[in-house]
Amino acid sequence: MSLRVIFMGTPDFAVPTLTEIIGQGHEVVSVYTRAPAPAGRGMELRPSPVQVTAERFGIPVFSPKTLKNAEAAEIMASHEADVAVVVAYGLILPKAILEVPELGCLNLHASLLPRWRGAAPIQRAIMAGDAETGVCVMRMEEGLDTGPVAMVETLAIDGNATAGEMHDRLAGLGADLMVRALPALGRGGLRFTPQPEEGVTYASKIGNDEAKLSWNWPAQQVHDVVRGLSPFPGAFIEVDLGKGPERLKLLRTARAGGAAEPGTLLDDEGTVACAVGAVKLLQLQRAGKGPMSAQEFLRGARLGAGAKL
Repeated sequence: MSLRVIFMGTPDFAVPTLTEIIGQGHEVVSVYTRAPAPAGRGMELRPSPVQVTAERFGIPVFSPKTLKNAEAAEIMASHEADVAVVVAYGLILPKAILEVPELGCLNLHASLLPRWRGAAPIQRAIMAGDAETGVCVMRMEEGLDTGPVAMVETLAIDGNATAGEMHDRLAGLGADLMVRALPALGRGGLRFTPQPEEGVTYASKIGNDEAKLSWNWPAQQVHDVVRGLSPFPGAFIEVDLGKGPERLKLLRTARAGGAAEPGTLLDDEGTVACAVGAVKLLQLQRAGKGPMSAQEFLRGARLGAGAKL
């Protein structure tokens, strides 16, 4: 059955769900997203990916600074929607907003709740070395990702997968899950199960201090942090190539064998010793430059076996 839907989302991750909802014949009566933000070298205001998509389909777009007032609830009620679908929106939905749609507010969350509630579940799962992740459709409550869960899809995390790669796979998986949930909700057949109290973890936003790598970590930890922060914000080291410290982002690595003082290049191919084991650098990025292979960087920087990074 077709539903009247308010869609609330902001980044690329939310776009597949929006387009699938439209493609399945539901009427998206309004889209809520974060306001355009300065971006790029010129710092021009850039609309969110969800706003760009909504405007392409001619859907009215709303970008309130807050939803915590009576006016916001009145405007939302004026859309006369059956349900609100929320995917990485970026604003807290207070009780008055959650109670507006007749069938409630459904949230698509990119983790296996209750593990990794919060802002950065994809990155945190990879950085922690989790073997699997997934997407959940849950009914929203006032708490942070605490609501009961109706549908779950699990996805294995390959040991070399980056956050960017998992992001794209989970976005598609989540879109499919949500468009299966909506008809069931409309028929009254969507069943919700409270989250267990055990196993709760929180995926807080990534801090800049967390992105700096240390070769004094075990190789597995270095590898997991690199792929968990790739492509953005990018894990980094600081190297001195003769002109003072330079930030070097590591975008892709692989586990490797070998041992030496942490930070020592073990060969001319980019293998670096860690506190336990070693990693091989595969792709990196210098400040102001595009991504390049580690071998290309090492040749240009004239670094080889025995050098310290």
